[in-house]
Amino acid sequence: MGGQQTRSPWPGTLAAGTALVLGAWMVQHGGTGLPPGPGADQAFDGRAVAGPVVPPLPRSEPTRLRIPAIGVDAPFTPLDLDAGGTLRPPPDDDRNLAGWYRGGATPGQRGASIVAGHVDTLDGPAVFYRLGTLHKGDQLEIARADRSTAYFAVDGVEVYPKKDFPDRKVYDPTGDAQLRLITCGGGFTRENGYDGNVVVYAHLIRTLRG
Repeated sequence: MGGQQTRSPWPGTLAAGTALVLGAWMVQHGGTGLPPGPGADQAFDGRAVAGPVVPPLPRSEPTRLRIPAIGVDAPFTPLDLDAGGTLRPPPDDDRNLAGWYRGGATPGQRGASIVAGHVDTLDGPAVFYRLGTLHKGDQLEIARADRSTAYFAVDGVEVYPKKDFPDRKVYDPTGDAQLRLITCGGGFTRENGYDGNVVVYAHLIRTLRG
């Protein structure tokens, strides 16, 4: 999948990309087409670009992610850190599965909530294969265990080399409810897999109580 970090603003080390997605499908099947990536005009400048900024929700685990623009409708699984401080990826036996880091903010809660998904698995393109095609202003929704729904608007989409991942930009605490969607991207080699990570930045624009 992909999330890459070398250090973290949280206690310990959150290294979400050491090999969250290994490009297994491309390695096994010799795929030549890379997952689509964002254009330079989608770069995130730290500002909310669409929709209001609304008060955050209380903590509640996410249950389902929907991103209409790229056809995503997927359940969640919680993710933890391994002994080395690296974020464990979602299981790779289900191509339609998103993961969320349960050591941080839940989606809709104050802070930068981290959601990660595979770009591909041995069986083919996975849940976040088209993540890099999102545009500023696109909307997504996350259903939560407390029966509320958190709606987010995309503020930017960027791709970073794993060796030069901007930890603080992605993971630093925020004063409002924000979201980071992360997968693998960039270039690809059979020896090393994907060399980068796609990151989508979004902020909370609406909530619906169940």
